[in-house]
Amino acid sequence: MTESVTIIDNRSGNSVEIPIDNGGVAAKDFSKLLPGIWFYDPAFMSTAACESSITYLDGDAGILRYRGYPIEQLAESSSYLEVAYLLIHGELPNSDQSAEWAREITYHTFIHENVRKRFLEGFNYDAHPMGMLVSAVAALSTYYKDAKDLSPEILHKQTVRLIAKMPTLAAAAHRFSVGMPFVYPDNSLSYTENFLSMMWKVAEPRYKADPILAHALDVLFILHADHEQNCGTTAMRTIASAHADPYSATAGACAALYGPRHGGANEAVIRMLTAIGHVDNVPAYVERVKKGEFVLEGFGHRVYKNFDPRAKIIKKIADDVFKVTGVNPLLHIALKLEEVALADDYFISRRLYPNVDFYSGLIYQAMGFPMEMFTVLFAIPRTSGWLAHFKELLDQDMKIARPRQLYTGSPERDYVAMNKR
Repeated sequence: MTESVTIIDNRSGNSVEIPIDNGGVAAKDFSKLLPGIWFYDPAFMSTAACESSITYLDGDAGILRYRGYPIEQLAESSSYLEVAYLLIHGELPNSDQSAEWAREITYHTFIHENVRKRFLEGFNYDAHPMGMLVSAVAALSTYYKDAKDLSPEILHKQTVRLIAKMPTLAAAAHRFSVGMPFVYPDNSLSYTENFLSMMWKVAEPRYKADPILAHALDVLFILHADHEQNCGTTAMRTIASAHADPYSATAGACAALYGPRHGGANEAVIRMLTAIGHVDNVPAYVERVKKGEFVLEGFGHRVYKNFDPRAKIIKKIADDVFKVTGVNPLLHIALKLEEVALADDYFISRRLYPNVDFYSGLIYQAMGFPMEMFTVLFAIPRTSGWLAHFKELLDQDMKIARPRQLYTGSPERDYVAMNKR
């Protein structure tokens, strides 16, 4: 039996039956009964703007899957580059495909010298690394004359370039912001090892990353690779629907991520834990949160109404990282905060549980990354997810995004001369 809903226009008595397909009802069927009447849904709280086969997310059950694969299995057994291939191509690569994919990414890690010397070095000495990254990604479209060619073969080339060059641009932005010289990619290293080398190499002939830290970063990249229709991905798809080139569209997605409500949550967690200062201050802080004086950063999620599955994985990764780096002093505050909050009916009844940002900032900080780099570290892996959505949108031949509005301004009125106002 086909599931459906029946909509009745009480003004006329006319009705229409609309089938429920994949958990949604088609707005075009609704408009057949009520032409010119629009769904009013600020921030898309209850609206599906697209169909996608990339990421499945069940917030009530705490489930996250990429192309059907549980995030727990991918974090345990896969690598970031393999996951990037999965997101973009729809299937896990075989050994030959995996080797070729890694070879392509490695080949394209270098950036044009003018991007570094004339563009990145043109920023003010204290420029924010994320602001530099947004601008640099957009600038890449001017270096590749075929960027606007969206044919499958050329788009694949731009996809490889973006995934390959994001760590290089990110590390370059950091090095510039702290007055350190640029480090060229070392293509004998893995994806995350290469990034760590470009970040931290000083005078040694060859930087050797701690394998535990490199693996932890790879897992974090997997966890951040995609997350359904979030703000940055929606920006990506909206820009892509105009058939902008992938560099410009990725820069737009990065700009959305730059906003503190989107990509700055783990930074806010660090500031909160620092402000709490000591485990003894946690109960009092929680009480002030309940009074509405503060927000409990890193708890709750727009979609998840259960434990964020990524948070459980990150908590395990944190133990491995702290064995190498030493325990982040803020960890004890975080653990106490989690313990107190999860024992309080105020948070339980509101289904506020730790999300991915609650522990990721602690790990990044322990590894030596400054807070200004946290959002940049988000953008590097999310690039593969954004590009998967870019490709999917083109394959669907989606129309240009053009939402409706409910006009609430003045009715028609006549122009008033200056001397009569």
